[in-house]
Amino acid sequence: MNAVVTESLEPLIAELRSRGFTVVGPTTRDGAIRFAEISCAAQLPAGRGDEQQPGRYRLTERHDDLVFGFAASPDSAKRYTQPPRQPLLRMREGTVEEAAAEAPRIALLGVRACDLAAIAVQDRVFLGGRHPDPAYRKRREAMLLIAVNCAVPGGTCFCVSMGTGPKATAGFDLALTELSDPHRFLIETGSDQGAEIVAAISHRPATGDDVVAAEEVSRVAATRMGRQVDTDGIQERLAGAHDSPRWAEVASRCLACTNCTMVCPTCFCTTVEDATDFTGGVAERTEVWDSCFTLDFSEVGGSSVRGSGSARYRQWLTHKFSTWFDQFGMSGCVGCGRCITWCPTGIDVTEELGCIR
Repeated sequence: MNAVVTESLEPLIAELRSRGFTVVGPTTRDGAIRFAEISCAAQLPAGRGDEQQPGRYRLTERHDDLVFGFAASPDSAKRYTQPPRQPLLRMREGTVEEAAAEAPRIALLGVRACDLAAIAVQDRVFLGGRHPDPAYRKRREAMLLIAVNCAVPGGTCFCVSMGTGPKATAGFDLALTELSDPHRFLIETGSDQGAEIVAAISHRPATGDDVVAAEEVSRVAATRMGRQVDTDGIQERLAGAHDSPRWAEVASRCLACTNCTMVCPTCFCTTVEDATDFTGGVAERTEVWDSCFTLDFSEVGGSSVRGSGSARYRQWLTHKFSTWFDQFGMSGCVGCGRCITWCPTGIDVTEELGCIR
């Protein structure tokens, strides 16, 4: 492992800002850990943790000064790789103006291993087909990813089952492991740009003890997953469960609120909205996030393809864990557990998959 150690993240944040990056990192806002622009390390949520269970999220106070002592937040990198609202075009007095894709230089600090895996899924979706998305490509090329190796999994995490964490192994420019006694950060580089940034800040070479301590952080985190799921033969099991009574049972609890798809770091479905001003002189078309849980998401001849809640839940779960492989050659789930935490009725995908099995 080629790694260095720094005592503080302040020089790193300052260096990123001096290079023209908008630094986005975890902050405490609205009763949760949320991504937001930061200008200094003091804005990071040191000493804050979280409690996550099905349908439950609470911020907690830690008994230490860990900066990253919490699990996956409701925000993921998707908010920056595929923004919730994107203007497409504006029509004014008979002319059509296509909106230029915005691609700000963002340094995303605090990306977990599961979210790096989710970005790889999105890259396959948006860049891997015959018609790559140029706006997505511009945003990805402008983005710097600073991963954090997870030390404190949440009660709904199951990244080990999905093979996506808790340690970041690829897809990052820099990867941090937060160590204590004394408090410090071990930094690994994953790109030439990341190496240039590290070279410009104060640091020391990592010792053998630093490396062992970092490996122990990831080892212990892997043993503390809040959930697990058996993925052996999962595609075939779901394909053969089309008529399972479990779909109706889970649908009786599902509110079709779309929370699970909104917080999911890989769900990529969108729709378009058209709006005009009060005078009717200007019309705008905007792409917005959508969900397969909405009744009008898929229609044929003006009628919904999936008119029941059980059909929509079956479509979502089967796509995530089975037919996603057919489309993209990989799983649509990275085990972050957000869909479990943020489901108002506490529906647990790991439990549902176990019942289907």
